[in-house]
Amino acid sequence: MSDTPISSKGLYSCDRSRSFGRSNDQIRPVTITRNYLKHAPGSVLIEFGDTKVLCAASIEERVGLWRKGSGLGWVTAEYAMLPESTTKRTPREFHGQKGRSQEIQRFIGRCLRTVVDMAHMGGEVTVTVDCDVIQADGGTRTAAITGAWVALHDAFETWKKAGKIKANPLMDQIAAVSVGMVDGELVCDLDYAEDSNAEVDMNLVMNGHGDIIEIQGTGERTPFSREKLMRLLDLAQAGVNELLALQRAAIAEG
Repeated sequence: MSDTPISSKGLYSCDRSRSFGRSNDQIRPVTITRNYLKHAPGSVLIEFGDTKVLCAASIEERVGLWRKGSGLGWVTAEYAMLPESTTKRTPREFHGQKGRSQEIQRFIGRCLRTVVDMAHMGGEVTVTVDCDVIQADGGTRTAAITGAWVALHDAFETWKKAGKIKANPLMDQIAAVSVGMVDGELVCDLDYAEDSNAEVDMNLVMNGHGDIIEIQGTGERTPFSREKLMRLLDLAQAGVNELLALQRAAIAEG
């Protein structure tokens, strides 16, 4: 296993106390541990502060009936919160997934597919990235997307070493971070205490070129101005840039 820790240095201080002594523009300490599982072609344990998500990518030489005969591959994701990931036990979803889990896994899959060349996955193969939250302290979906990209990268590298493809079909990176407004202040990478009390909450996914892939944002307790939206986007861009650099450092370790 290999790991790469990162701890951001903020540009300004805040009056409120944030976890890990952060300023408003800082992401939490982030650690990526690759090759976490023995059997998965690509696996990562990603930690955003006290949020920990296990991302594992598997490859099957088949596609759904709707994709059959196309010659194209497919990338999808599944998401779950383990029972003891929260302060109060989260029941397993034996009788069908809850709406939140379905929404998040579709979100992860959509974002991953934007950076994969489906025509160069080695034929009609399906890559599934399982994202299991083993400890939740806010930002589970953004941590999952950021870790899932590394797991997907490693799975394709495994596929290439097996002679199934000539080149990694990933066309770009993706990473995600949360931003919001808490007690009237704009902050980056919200933990649970901040997220549960945020006036504005937003998740932002970007690629390696700084282009936006998806925004999920709402004024949960108050509307927010266009000017604040622009400031939140700038805050998110800085956070995503740090995460992209962390991903590059992690995969550079080989």
